[in-house]
Amino acid sequence: MRTLLAMVFTSLFFSCGSHLPIQGNNSGKPSALASDTLLKFAAKPEAGFNFEYLVYLPKGIQSDVTNHLLVETTNTGLNDTLSYHEKGARYAASVSSVGNFASKKLRIPLLVPIFPRSQTNWTYYTHALDRDVLLTNEAEIERLDLQLLAMVEDAKIQLGAQGYKLEDKFFMTGFSASGTFANRFTLLHPEKVKAAAMGGINGIATLPVADLAGEPLYYPLGIADLQEITGKPANLEAFRKLPQLLYMGELDDNDAVAFDDAYSEAEREVVYRLMGKQLVPERWELVKKVYLENKVQADFRTYPAIGHGTDLRINNEVVEFFRQHTN
Repeated sequence: MRTLLAMVFTSLFFSCGSHLPIQGNNSGKPSALASDTLLKFAAKPEAGFNFEYLVYLPKGIQSDVTNHLLVETTNTGLNDTLSYHEKGARYAASVSSVGNFASKKLRIPLLVPIFPRSQTNWTYYTHALDRDVLLTNEAEIERLDLQLLAMVEDAKIQLGAQGYKLEDKFFMTGFSASGTFANRFTLLHPEKVKAAAMGGINGIATLPVADLAGEPLYYPLGIADLQEITGKPANLEAFRKLPQLLYMGELDDNDAVAFDDAYSEAEREVVYRLMGKQLVPERWELVKKVYLENKVQADFRTYPAIGHGTDLRINNEVVEFFRQHTN
């Protein structure tokens, strides 16, 4: 099994306060950041988010230049201590992840939220934004999608004060659970995202349809009850226009559908019966067919001799995908 390409950071600054001042120059001209920098921002329930988040600024990023923010959520496993998830988020943001790789190559900031995933309340698969999470009224983790949007808005203010201006729309990426989160998030809020790249998503993506073969598809399988859950209909017009890269390894057999924390028994039965048990190519080709039939601007890629992971080629293709949509 291949793993994410490890990236070694040059120099790292970490702030336990609201933010860490960034040294600039006094010439009034754009300046390049001298070293990799990691910022930590406090939770602000009054602003709509209950958890801290990190922003990674790669060496060479230019101040006073408007950039796209890249967002990648966490995938740190089950643990009841938030410090455990923070450690994983720091590693993903500043050392090794698809997002970190793209951030360095494109010289754009990367936001990583410190979202928890409880071992005690294991059915809440927060890192994949599953049905239990979207339906919960448990105050702390309620509507994590909206909390993430609030973090993005806060980051615009925080980084803007440091001379790093951000475009209104942001890039989103993820792999495995964080890829699933990205896929589901983009269907919930396509008007907020400039482009999205998601990999290792179990050969399945939320389908932009209310039914399949005459059978209703409820979130996260489809959008049959999305308006009932969120209070607004799916913005399919924006979703169809959103550039997306979805990819799987040909040998990937990591199937979250088989596990009760990710899918209910009812959801599992529908997936197996209507979409197939085999991730690639059976289920993957069905999802691709539905997306293309519904005129979604999605590029589906299957990588030979790759399991549940990425390699240098995949990471570079993700970078080039985002580069194509920087204007």
